[in-house]
Amino acid sequence: MGAASTHYDYLLTALVMVPAVASLIVAFTPSAASRLVRAIGSATAVATLGLAIVVGILFRPGVAGFQMVVDYPWVSTFGISFHLGVDGISLFLVLLTAALFPIGLIWARERENVKGYVGWMLLLEAACMGSFLSLDLFLFFVSFELTLVPMYFIIGGWGFERRGYAAIKFFLYTFLGSSLFFVGMLAVVFLEAGHTGHVSFSLVALSRNAGALGGAGTWLFLAFTAAFAVKAPVFPFHTWSPDAYEQTPTGGVIILAAVMAKLGTYGMIRWDFELFPKASVYFVPLMLTLAVIGILYGGIVACRQRDLKRLIAYSSLSHMGFIVLGLFALTAQGTTGGVIQMLNHGLYTAALFLLIGFIYQRWGTWRLTELRGLQAVAPWLAGAFTVAMMASIGLPGLNGFVGEFLILLGTFVSHRWWAVAATAGTILAALYFLWAFQQAFHHRPGGVVAQPAGAAEGPPPRRGRARDLTVGERAIMIPLLLVMAFLGVYPQPVLARITPSVDALIHHVEKGSHYVEPAVSRGRASAVGATGEGQPR
Repeated sequence: MGAASTHYDYLLTALVMVPAVASLIVAFTPSAASRLVRAIGSATAVATLGLAIVVGILFRPGVAGFQMVVDYPWVSTFGISFHLGVDGISLFLVLLTAALFPIGLIWARERENVKGYVGWMLLLEAACMGSFLSLDLFLFFVSFELTLVPMYFIIGGWGFERRGYAAIKFFLYTFLGSSLFFVGMLAVVFLEAGHTGHVSFSLVALSRNAGALGGAGTWLFLAFTAAFAVKAPVFPFHTWSPDAYEQTPTGGVIILAAVMAKLGTYGMIRWDFELFPKASVYFVPLMLTLAVIGILYGGIVACRQRDLKRLIAYSSLSHMGFIVLGLFALTAQGTTGGVIQMLNHGLYTAALFLLIGFIYQRWGTWRLTELRGLQAVAPWLAGAFTVAMMASIGLPGLNGFVGEFLILLGTFVSHRWWAVAATAGTILAALYFLWAFQQAFHHRPGGVVAQPAGAAEGPPPRRGRARDLTVGERAIMIPLLLVMAFLGVYPQPVLARITPSVDALIHHVEKGSHYVEPAVSRGRASAVGATGEGQPR
């Protein structure tokens, strides 16, 4: 596993520390100074975005290893360090995180207790950045766990009428998964120490001796993957997500669905594949089966929804199944498609939830039975929803198509029937999205609907005062839609940075698995195939 350190390594430290320090500043700011708090939050989010863009500009394409590496001793006695790095797999997740948090923070203007909302959001951004950049297992665990606390308070403090139930369910599910992760982490480190004679949490050191785990790697893979599958969410560990997505305020649900869900699939890439290559290959049939079930189950349940926000929640479950399908195809095309689809899913899911927030502000509901004729009174909103919806369906020319095409192509190469079954998910997506669009945006405009009791985003205007997207709202939506179109037409700049890291990862899994079980290659298609030569990491 290569790593390249430069004099720009401070940038990664800043990506984590800037929002973390800003959250502390907000905590000590008087509650009455809401304008100052908003200014601190907005300036911090924009500054973090600027840092992420600089990292993207300085990132060298064609390099498989980690770049801008930071490695400072933290708890030397236990081999724990503040170890950060970015590669082609994590780069665009960092950029996605930095781009969406400013949007999420805008919604602080609509709420009471602005100080609490902004403070929790900034701490959440620091934790997400730390998760995507960590090359130390303990640092990753701390960051991964830290995301639970801010999101719990965001759901419980600024959500809708069933926010308490949704917040507790979210916390309990994810905390239980993380408990398995904690036990597995300690087991990995101590088993490694038994072979090397010293304790280390470094990804580089642990992945170098991944084969030393032996049969224990199978159980440790399950412990790690259970935690990641809950966070993603992946079927059947998804049951917390529909309630959480529905009850979370708009700014929070953008981060929950578009960013935090990727912590789970990113954990599978970064830790499952690196530490348990043999187990990753062994459990390919199980993971592909769960992925396909999730794709079909999410699509079928979405078809039955009469609540637009829950429909997007089940659609997200289906699309996360596609990502897992691509990753565990363990081919260059499939895994690359899974990585780029994490970015694509984040973009169009954020756009859809943001547009649902705009609808709720105006009409006080997201139930399809209470929405009619939105296109007549809000053509800009209808147009933006159409583009985001078509990207989610996978229309050629938009970003969703690129990821799904690579995923299905890469899966078909090595696991044909799973790919064939998964294609039904694209048909279901077209069915439920087009039906929902007809219900909400076509027909004659309906009457006024009352805002649900306990809702927290302010009273809706009357139908006669309903307005289209404002200039500020268009300024938020247009860049998201343009990026979707750009990635759909010309994804090469992204693929050029992702592919070397994916090739190296596939090479590592292939080398670590050794194909020691004949059944893997004789009884079913090889889990690692059609990869080409990759650079060793």
